[in-house]
Amino acid sequence: MNVAIFGATGAIGSRVAVEALGRGHAVTAVVRDAARAQALPPGCTPVVGDVTDAASVAAAVRGHDAVVSAVGGVPPEGPPVAVAAARALIAGLPQGGVERLLVVGGAGSLFVAPGLQAVDAPGFPDAWKPASLAQREALEIYRAEAGVLAWTYLSPADVIEPGERTGAYAIGGEQMVRDADGDSRISIEDYAVALVDELERGAHVRARFTVAYA
Repeated sequence: MNVAIFGATGAIGSRVAVEALGRGHAVTAVVRDAARAQALPPGCTPVVGDVTDAASVAAAVRGHDAVVSAVGGVPPEGPPVAVAAARALIAGLPQGGVERLLVVGGAGSLFVAPGLQAVDAPGFPDAWKPASLAQREALEIYRAEAGVLAWTYLSPADVIEPGERTGAYAIGGEQMVRDADGDSRISIEDYAVALVDELERGAHVRARFTVAYA
């Protein structure tokens, strides 16, 4: 499968690229700045493009089977890009002839109690809120505006950090998945496994799901 990844130089996107390459997929890494290509995992083909511009998205993804968006953090120079990226991807992918989109989402919109999402719960870190609120808005945009686009939004566990690739994870829907100790966590490596599994299997098309250790 030919896969284009936006955000392949980031912590999650780079591991998604490595996982996809390891399974024999061809990976195009779409970078905003050509100089960032040096930070890409070996085996990626770099292409310059802007995930917040629909025409640029269309040009970058043409000829690919699927697109992964691993953007959405808070860059030093401005606000989170998740919302602008969602709108540009929804508009640009059909122009580029691509139907399949997988989005690296946020955990803040997962429910931690009836009617209560994590980002609205007491004690949610203020530093995480801008990106989490933007990711929540992006999810609603996909749900409301994506039309026939075959999108999937994958929320990580509450804690996602570099670690071991075990290949094991539990799947949830709208509720945060926790282990027997009440913790919600997953390694970035196993998150990447889950995302590429979804890429290959298409089990959650036009839906959000989450993964964590149980």
